[in-house]
Amino acid sequence: MTLSRATRYRGLILLIVINFMMYAGFFMVIPLVSVHYVQTLGFAAVTVGMALALRQLVQQGVSVGGGVLSDRFGGRGLITAGVLVRAAGFASLAFATTPPLLFFAMLLSALGGALFEAPSRAGIAALTTEDERARAFSINGVGGGLGMVIGPFVGSLLLDFGFSTVALAAAACFALIGAISLLLPPIETATDRSRLGFGLGLALRDWPFLIFTALLMGFWFMWVQLTISLPLAGERLANAGDAVRWIYGVNAGMTVALQLPVIGFMERWLRPLSILILGIALMALGLGMVALADSFPFLIGCVVVFTIGTLLATPAQQSVTAALADPRALGSYFGVNALALAVGGGLGNFSGGLLVDLANALQAPALPWIAFAYIGLASAIGLMILGNYLQQRRATAHLVGAQQR
Repeated sequence: MTLSRATRYRGLILLIVINFMMYAGFFMVIPLVSVHYVQTLGFAAVTVGMALALRQLVQQGVSVGGGVLSDRFGGRGLITAGVLVRAAGFASLAFATTPPLLFFAMLLSALGGALFEAPSRAGIAALTTEDERARAFSINGVGGGLGMVIGPFVGSLLLDFGFSTVALAAAACFALIGAISLLLPPIETATDRSRLGFGLGLALRDWPFLIFTALLMGFWFMWVQLTISLPLAGERLANAGDAVRWIYGVNAGMTVALQLPVIGFMERWLRPLSILILGIALMALGLGMVALADSFPFLIGCVVVFTIGTLLATPAQQSVTAALADPRALGSYFGVNALALAVGGGLGNFSGGLLVDLANALQAPALPWIAFAYIGLASAIGLMILGNYLQQRRATAHLVGAQQR
């Protein structure tokens, strides 16, 4: 189905609004999970880390199915169903006072995310041209950043009325998204909808894309520390509510103010893959610096460096994913790419809680942050090697084509 330019832009605007609300609802409650369950209910940090890891692993792992279904049936219905399931998951979190109930709530919210994540990202790629794509992903990142500003702020205010109130408010936000998603135009993420699983086969045979997805795990491993390790580090140096507010306020405020100008400037000089590598290296530096943080202002300085890295890496990794994907099956490619977040983010959440507990036991507070930095640097180096290979392959293909002509 060919959509008019006006319809494409209307759909794109709605997807950006929906993304903003998703981030607001998600970050309204998730940053407070580690603090609430560890500090208030007395759960071990590793238990909470495992629950967060389960959500990450299930959501991104099952997102492959969401992408395949999007290619076959279109993205709009998948997005609507997903946000409503996520709403039910967050509502159940309001009553989760034991580890099994916490794991159930995280599982339900993960299944909702698995339905809407790949279709919404592939939808942006489907509704834009190649020239429009990087800017669209950047604007989408600004919307997400604004949601990250508002979400933790609202969550920290509602926390005065209890964690259950925060969880129910986040659930209401996702229910509202479900109503808004009905206004989306049809989102076709594949040009061949005749065979279920056709696009998945394409993605699983695309070795450069699979290697890129594996290397991207390091990016997500670091990124999820924003939801577990950084809030716990902030809680150690300041009041828990103030720590969450400042960490997410700085991160999201910089995203809103600087995302577009920073990406616009960098695109004049570097290709998306080079921007991604630089961003990951800066994220590793920011997390590594936390090993030296002996005051809350110093920690905020680390968050600033980390955030500059995310400003570069987040839209760049989406642009590189779209560039490497076969246009016949964008949903499936974005679904497979979500495995990077499934494994990298899941390991990041689990390892974050485990390393924090281990560092406390060994009285070695620098341990988690040094480990995070090494993982990020390994990812950046691997992407550099992949980039050189892809460049050589393109040069060889161009030379062969020229000789054939």
